[in-house]
Amino acid sequence: MQVIHNHRHALHQGRMEMFRGELVPCFERPDRVDIVLAELQRRGGHAIGEADGSFDEAMLHAVHAPRYLEFLAGAWDEWVALDPGNAQRDVLPSYWPAPGMRRDVVPHSFPARVGYYAFDAGTPLMGGTWQAARQGAACAWTAALRVAGGECAAFALTRPPGHHAGADFYGGYCFLNNAAVAAQALRDAGAARVAVLDVDYHHGNGTQAIFYERADVHVASLHGDPLTDYPYYLGHADERGSGAGLGFNHNLPLARGTDFDTWREALAQALGGIAASNAEALVVSLGADTFEGDPVAGLTLVSDDYLRIGEDIARAGLPTVFVFEGGYAVDALGINVANVLDGFAGAAA
Repeated sequence: MQVIHNHRHALHQGRMEMFRGELVPCFERPDRVDIVLAELQRRGGHAIGEADGSFDEAMLHAVHAPRYLEFLAGAWDEWVALDPGNAQRDVLPSYWPAPGMRRDVVPHSFPARVGYYAFDAGTPLMGGTWQAARQGAACAWTAALRVAGGECAAFALTRPPGHHAGADFYGGYCFLNNAAVAAQALRDAGAARVAVLDVDYHHGNGTQAIFYERADVHVASLHGDPLTDYPYYLGHADERGSGAGLGFNHNLPLARGTDFDTWREALAQALGGIAASNAEALVVSLGADTFEGDPVAGLTLVSDDYLRIGEDIARAGLPTVFVFEGGYAVDALGINVANVLDGFAGAAA
C-alpha cells in the first residue's frame, strides 16, 4: 500500500495538556507515528513516500475558514510577541465564549482569540504546530490523489490528527481536518459522492460539522456515546444532517465496554449506509483507540480484531484513503494500525 508519511510531524510536540483537572504530559505524542512507521517497515510490502510538493493552501480553504487558517499560521508568533518568555510555554486557552456571548465579532486580544477558536484545554499549540499540521494535510491530499489516480488504497500517516477540527475551530489534538481534505480532494478529482468512515473511539465532530449540510459527502461514525465520552456535545444518533445533507450523516454511538462483535455489527450498519449513499470513494478516519488498553477510551478490541476491521472495510469495494487519527496505547499501536492495513490488503487482493 502507498503510505504517505509526514516527515515534519515531530515539529508538533506538546508539553502538557489539561486532563481531568490537572496538567499532564500529552497523550498525543510524536512516537505514535514513529512506532506505526517502524511496524510497517518491519512487515514490508508498503511503498513509503512523502507529500507532493505541489500542495498549496488553496486546498485548505476548501474545508477551512480563511480567518481560522490565518490565525493558526500566525498564532505562535503572536504568542511569543506578547512575552518573550512564552517561547518556553505552549498555547492553551483560558477563556471561551459561552452561549449568549457574541461570536460574530472576533476579539483583537490574542488570548481571547485562542478561546474563540479552541474548544478544549487539551490541545496545546506550539512553534511547530502549523508546519506539522499543514504538512499532514498535504499528506492526506497526496494520498487522495494516489487513489484518484488508480491506486486501490493509500494511507496518510500523519499527526497531529484531524477529525475533531472543524471549519473554524480546533480541539481534541486536531488543527486541520485531514480526512475532510482527502474527501474534498477526491471530489475535486471527479468522484460524484465520497464517504467518510470514522472508526476512532471518539466522534469526529469536526468532520461532521464540515459536511453536515452537504449531500456529496456521506459521513458515518461509530464511537463512544457522547453522553459519557469526548467530545460530549456532538455525535448522537439523531444527528442526520441538515438541508441538502439530511440523511447523509450517520452516527452509531456505543456504550463503554462494547465488545468487538457488537462493534462490528455497528461497522456493518455504517458500511451499509455508505453503500446506499452510492459513494464512489471512501476516506477512513483510522483511530486505534478502540483498543482494550487505550488510556483515554473505553472499548475492548484486541489486536487480531483490527485484521477483521480491515477486511470488512475492503469488502465495501471502494477506492480507499486511510488517514491516521487517534490511538494512545502506544506499545500496541503499530501492530493494530498495520493489522487494519494488512487485513484490507488481503481482502482487496
